[in-house]
Amino acid sequence: MRHSNAGKKFSRTPSHRKALLRNLAKALLSHGRIRTTEAKAKDLRGIVEPLITLALRNDLHARRQAYRVLGSHSLVKRLFDEIGPVFVGVPGGYTRVVKLAQPRRGDNAPLAFIELTRKPGENPLSAKEKSSKATEVSKTTEPVAAQKPKPVKANAEGSSAEDKAGASVKPRRTPKKVEPAPEAE
Repeated sequence: MRHSNAGKKFSRTPSHRKALLRNLAKALLSHGRIRTTEAKAKDLRGIVEPLITLALRNDLHARRQAYRVLGSHSLVKRLFDEIGPVFVGVPGGYTRVVKLAQPRRGDNAPLAFIELTRKPGENPLSAKEKSSKATEVSKTTEPVAAQKPKPVKANAEGSSAEDKAGASVKPRRTPKKVEPAPEAE
């Protein structure tokens, strides 16, 4: 039984598994979104989210701890200078796993995207500020009932295409006539 044994083994040795998760973490932090199997994505959260928590501390010891996992000074700099400030004030949940509908073609493994919930360079507004701005915008816009409807063009028969089909209908395209190329004698 595997009581109190967290994480998947992925049919790999411990060193190979550690290298796999480190490389996935590096790819996620450099690209912001990667596609992998569902199990790897869920296991990767346990590596990336503590790294972002370290970035929120932003001290020398935290940088050294992040370097132990990432092994790249440029990636640690990006984590602390670009990714960390975006998540200031967020209590957790820095990543999201989105399952894909189509499994992997070769072995039918379920695929998923793992991505950061906020993009680096994005304005780090809290959810309350975003929702309050959305309500301000909706208050300033004109209500739907007060907006004027757009005129509908009529067909040759006199009734509109929207009346017939219930939705907009595209006109049929006629095929182009292709003339044969002149033969060289």
